[in-house]
Amino acid sequence: MDSLAAAPGTGPATSPLPVIRPVRAAKTLRDLPSDRAVVMGILNVTPDSFSDGGRYAGTDDAIGHGLRMHYGGADIIDVGGESTRPNAREVPVEEELARVLPVVAALVKAGALVSIDTMHAETARQALDAGAAIINDISGAELDPAMPALVAERGVPYILTHRRGTAATMDALAEYDDVVAEVTAELAALRDRFVAAGVAADRIILDPGLGFAKTDEHNWAILRHLDAFTGMGHRVLVGASRKRFLGTLLTSAGKAATPDERGPASLAVATLAAAGGAWGVRVHDPAATLDAVKVAAATGPRP
Repeated sequence: MDSLAAAPGTGPATSPLPVIRPVRAAKTLRDLPSDRAVVMGILNVTPDSFSDGGRYAGTDDAIGHGLRMHYGGADIIDVGGESTRPNAREVPVEEELARVLPVVAALVKAGALVSIDTMHAETARQALDAGAAIINDISGAELDPAMPALVAERGVPYILTHRRGTAATMDALAEYDDVVAEVTAELAALRDRFVAAGVAADRIILDPGLGFAKTDEHNWAILRHLDAFTGMGHRVLVGASRKRFLGTLLTSAGKAATPDERGPASLAVATLAAAGGAWGVRVHDPAATLDAVKVAAATGPRP
């Protein structure tokens, strides 16, 4: 049986030609693959994200893009309502909730597995109530003090990201004697706060935070030593897609590559991260990345 539900162009006053989608059971955490890296599609419901700011700021546009990623094979759709680029403005929780909750609810209704990308415990709580299954928090050392208790209460997977400072201050804090050793130590200290609050260790997923309080060389050093992070006893998520350090690498005629020009390099990093044992990759182009991580899986057993 086919369904018109939750497919773009099928509501009142939209295209007269409905898009038919086969009915799919809602994805759950148990459906995530174990034979390859998980592909997390990025959905920025914001006007100012570095790569696609404003493109999906409207609720309908955001839902439509999320559905395209879902039907295109993304394992998880990561919905965020606040830009995390350097110097991005802080968004009040009420505004963040207004942006993300309708999108989360619609994607969950369509059968997608959704994570909520937020630094605010209240946003995470309401998104979980709306059907999100994972919290993705890039706050790092600026952790919302209510977050550990919420994660312990709900028992959901929690992506713990390394970052120093805030969006306004993190670039100035990118100073390390040994970036790999210091980032793993700071992640471990944050992890221990969650475990002490009652969060099961196997619920915690680590993200080394490429681009967050890190220079280009710091990012490359982390990618060269990804085994230091996978060796911490937790699943590891890598988010390099279209980030600034890729643009610098691809500089031509004195001009860094724009975010839209960083797609092939993003696929290369996703492939290498998957081959290096990352549990998942967070990307703007999940359909192409799905092919890339399948290639990585075919090269040999995952660590």
